[in-house]
Amino acid sequence: MIPRYTRSQFKALWSQENRYKTWLAVENAVAQAEAELGIIPMSSAEKILKNASFNATRIEELEERQQHDVIAFVTSVDESVGEEGRYVHFGLTSYDVVDTGLALLLREAGEEILAGLKDLLAVIRERAEEHRVTLTIGRTHGIHAEPITFGLKCALWYAELQRGEKRLKTAMEEISVGKLSGAVGNFAHLSPAVEKRVCELLGLTPEAVATQVVSRDRHAAYLSALALIAAAIEKIALEIRHLQRTEVREVQEPFSEGQKGSSAMPHKRNPVLCENLAGLSRYVRSQLPAAFENILLWHERDISHSSVERMIFPDVTTTVDFMVHRMHFVLKNLRVFPERMRENLESLKGIVFSQKVLLALTDRGMNRNEAYELVQQAAFELWDGTEKLHFRDLLKKYPKVSRLLKEDEIDKIFDYEPFLKHIGEIYERVFKN
Repeated sequence: MIPRYTRSQFKALWSQENRYKTWLAVENAVAQAEAELGIIPMSSAEKILKNASFNATRIEELEERQQHDVIAFVTSVDESVGEEGRYVHFGLTSYDVVDTGLALLLREAGEEILAGLKDLLAVIRERAEEHRVTLTIGRTHGIHAEPITFGLKCALWYAELQRGEKRLKTAMEEISVGKLSGAVGNFAHLSPAVEKRVCELLGLTPEAVATQVVSRDRHAAYLSALALIAAAIEKIALEIRHLQRTEVREVQEPFSEGQKGSSAMPHKRNPVLCENLAGLSRYVRSQLPAAFENILLWHERDISHSSVERMIFPDVTTTVDFMVHRMHFVLKNLRVFPERMRENLESLKGIVFSQKVLLALTDRGMNRNEAYELVQQAAFELWDGTEKLHFRDLLKKYPKVSRLLKEDEIDKIFDYEPFLKHIGEIYERVFKN
């Protein structure tokens, strides 16, 4: 059966409850840091760390009246602490908490996606090894070009997703910053020492310079990394869709027992999983303009980015995580038909060896343009159906060819081994790490 997407991690991660938990973690770290630096009494910090909590229902009630989610949150936490609540949020502005908390959420989301990517890369490598020497036809412009292996296709997917993994790790490092520099970023009410200690406690890096917010180029880079992963997955999905076409039928995505392909045509096995991935990739990429527009805030901050981010971060991270796991399922259960690949490879009766023939003739002294025209003429006779011979046997009938190449030399040209001889070196480059 095709697995349903039931990964509760992302639903919980982006829940309002978890958002408040993250904010509370920041507030607690601030209280601890301020106590260590002598800004607030240690006894007050200890009571905050012990007793601080929030009530989501109460926050909703307060926000309805105050029209400010962070103030409503801080008020709820203040009420849970009692007299020591006066030191909750001490010296902070709202986005000291929101942006530092957002870094924690984005990092956690990235870690979940990386875990899925690790599994996806492993299954791609398995298929690459399995089909290292499974011959198939390479296609350029959708037209038969020269032989490759299906494993080489998989190796390409692996390399591209490995770069995606690296980009995401870099983007996660860039996004893992905290800021507690106040309303305009000048540390007017707290020193950089507080920010440094809070970031140490939370496993973040202090933002070098901020306004009221962390600059949104970091967030745009993070979403760009996710969009490139989505595009790489779509690239795999598109290849599978092409190779599953009835006229090609070299692979087939999993089709579970009881699954139906059409309400009208019982024979249908449509590549719906890969088509689904293609559509989701378009959606992910469509969110990038909003992420880039969020970089452009007025002066030291406006709120135009906030509403957008409440949607694009949960949506994009959840969607990419889904795509990673769905592609893992597709490739783990992909049906590959080597015999059909061989049939397609040989369907044009050897004209895919045309470059080898061209090189052999020029190596024996024929002018390259003359050799090209001769080989092209012979290939087109087969392509157009005017000649039924194998390309190898047709060439033997050309006097200009037979004068330069013996029959056994022509026969040797039609050997697949040269197309395989460097596969090991390519695999070494791709999989060496």
